[in-house]
Amino acid sequence: MKKVVIVGAGIAGLAAGIYARQSGFEVTIYEMHSIPGGNSTSWKRKGYFFEGAMYWLTGSGKDQPLYEEWCNLGALSDEVPVHNRDPFYTYMDGGENVCLYRDLDRLEKHFLSISPSDKKAIQALCQDIRKFTKMSMPIMDLKGVKVKEQHKMPISMLFKMLPMLPRIPALSKMSAREYAEGFQHPGIREILKTVVGSDYNAMSLMFTLATLAAGDGGYPEGGSLSMAHRMAKHYEDLGGEIEYNKRVQKVLVKKGRAVGVEISDEEILADAVVVTIDTLSAIDHLFDQPLHEPWMEKMRTNTKPVMNTFVCLGIEADLSDLPENMLFTFDPPFFYAGEQVNSLSVNNYATYKGYAPKGCTSATMGLMGDTYDYWKNAKTKGTYEQDKKQLAETIIERLAAKLPQIKDKVAVWDVATPLTYERYCGTYKGSWMTVVGKGDKPSIYPSTSEKIANLYFAGQRLQPPGGLPVAVVTGRTAIQYLCRDTNTVFQGSPPL
Repeated sequence: MKKVVIVGAGIAGLAAGIYARQSGFEVTIYEMHSIPGGNSTSWKRKGYFFEGAMYWLTGSGKDQPLYEEWCNLGALSDEVPVHNRDPFYTYMDGGENVCLYRDLDRLEKHFLSISPSDKKAIQALCQDIRKFTKMSMPIMDLKGVKVKEQHKMPISMLFKMLPMLPRIPALSKMSAREYAEGFQHPGIREILKTVVGSDYNAMSLMFTLATLAAGDGGYPEGGSLSMAHRMAKHYEDLGGEIEYNKRVQKVLVKKGRAVGVEISDEEILADAVVVTIDTLSAIDHLFDQPLHEPWMEKMRTNTKPVMNTFVCLGIEADLSDLPENMLFTFDPPFFYAGEQVNSLSVNNYATYKGYAPKGCTSATMGLMGDTYDYWKNAKTKGTYEQDKKQLAETIIERLAAKLPQIKDKVAVWDVATPLTYERYCGTYKGSWMTVVGKGDKPSIYPSTSEKIANLYFAGQRLQPPGGLPVAVVTGRTAIQYLCRDTNTVFQGSPPL
C-alpha cells in the first residue's frame, strides 16, 4: 500500500483523502488549523453561530451529476436537509421589494410587474437563464486512468448545451455590472450586480442564475463547518488519519521526486504528496525555492484574487419575518479600508435552528474588495482592532437606519479580514476565489508538476473561479493522476 501525505484538510484535501482511501492508499492529512474545512468554515461567538463561507452549494440538487459525488464524500445524504430559499435575493430599499425568484415564470412575471419598461431585457434574461439550465457540471475521468465506474459526459448533455453556445461569447465579453446596466429599474440592476459580484463576467452570472432556476444551489443544514465535519468523519471511517494543528513547513524533494513533508523540523516520508492548500501560496512557500513552471507562471500572472472583509452580527431581535437574504443600497455610500460601499447584502439566519439564542438572529455580510494591504498596514501600525471596531459600528448604524428593529439590539459583532483567512487557512492574500472578468478565458491548470514526480495539486485555484465544486473535482483529478501513475484502479466508492 502506497503512503500518501495530503497538505490541508479543506474540502479539496478531504475529497482527495477520501478518494485516495477508497482506492486503497494509506493516507494522512496534515492541517494547520484545529478543525477541517479550510475556507469553508463557520464559527461561534457568545451563543451566535456565524456561517463563514457557503451561501449555496452547486450539486445539492438530487438530479445533478455532482450530487452523487457529494454523497460519496459524505457531504450530503438523504438525512441532510437542503434549504432552497425562494426568493434567493430581495432588494429592500423603499417602495415595493424586488425579488430574485428561482421559479423563472414567477421571476419574469414579478420583474415585468415592477418594471414594464424593461420588458425586452427581462424577457431576454429569462430566455438566457432557461438555456443555461440545461448545463450541469460534468464529472469525467482522466485519460488513461483505470476506473471502477466510468464517468463520461453524456451525449444528451452536449445536445442540451447547443442552444446556449451562441450566447457564451457575448456574455463573456461583458461584466455583470455592464449586463445589469441594461435594465432601467435600480433594484433589478442591484440584484444582478450582486449575485456573483459586479466584476465577474456576465456568463458567470448566467450560470449562477441557471443553477438556482434548475432547483440546485441549496444550503445544506448546518452549513459549511457541518459539511466539512461530515466529510472528515467519512474519511476517518475509511481509515484515513487527520493530524490537526500541524503546519507543513516544506515539501521534501529529493532527486526530482516528492518524498514527504517537513513539520516542526521533523521529516515525514511518503510515496506521494498532494498539496491542497492555495496553490499560489504553496508554489512560493512550500519548497526550498519557489517553483517555476509554465502553468505556475501563468497562474501567478492571471490570478485576480477575490477578497472580502466578513462582518457578523448577533442581534437580540427575531428577524424571521424578513427575507433570508436582503440587499440594501446606501446614499451616500460609506467607506472602509479605501473601498466605497454602495450596497450591502445581509444574510439573515433567523429561521435556522441553533444559529442564535431563542428570539435572536445571526446575520452576516461580506464586503468585497482588495483590502489586504490596508489591513496589513493597520496591523503594523497597531490600529487593526480599532479599524475593525469602527467598521462594525458603521455597518450597525447604517443597517439600523434600514431596519429600525435592530437599533440598540446588536449584542455581538465580529469582523474577519483577509488577514484572518490568511492566518487560519494560509490562502494567498486571504483570498478564497478568483475573479473571471469580462474577456477572461478561464484557465484549467494541471494537477501535476512537470518537473517533480509524485507531486500533485488540488484546490479552488486550479479552476477559476473556484468554489466548492472545483475543490471536489480537483481533489478527484489529483487522485486519478496518482492512480494512473501507480497503475492503481481509481475506485470512487468504498473498496470491496
